[in-house]
Amino acid sequence: MTATRAGKVFFSCSHADAQHRDRLEKGLAMLKRQGLIETWHDRRIIPGQHVDHAISAELEAADLILLLVSPDFLASEYCYDVEMRRTMQRHEAGEAHVVPIIIRPCDWKSAPFGRLNALPTDGKPVT
Repeated sequence: MTATRAGKVFFSCSHADAQHRDRLEKGLAMLKRQGLIETWHDRRIIPGQHVDHAISAELEAADLILLLVSPDFLASEYCYDVEMRRTMQRHEAGEAHVVPIIIRPCDWKSAPFGRLNALPTDGKPVT
């Protein structure tokens, strides 16, 4: 019997949207319990660990990258200029799947991921 590797899910979001990330992660609990996915976000970085290296390593290992999009996400230099740009490079190279999840109303359609099919349906914000 061959064991399959759990898919790695990376959450890219502003710290201002942590409550939405936590709710979404709870919603994925059964997939985690079944060993189908592993989730990661930057609050899992342990004290003393190099922040940029930890995020980069997890982003590179991810099979699925969830962009939790809000005005705070778009305004965050780190979320937008570092995480989102590398996310889109990996997506365009066919290395990872990317799903924008629109958390709060914002002008996300003009962003580089604006051409991707977003959740919820029709890109309507969660809140």
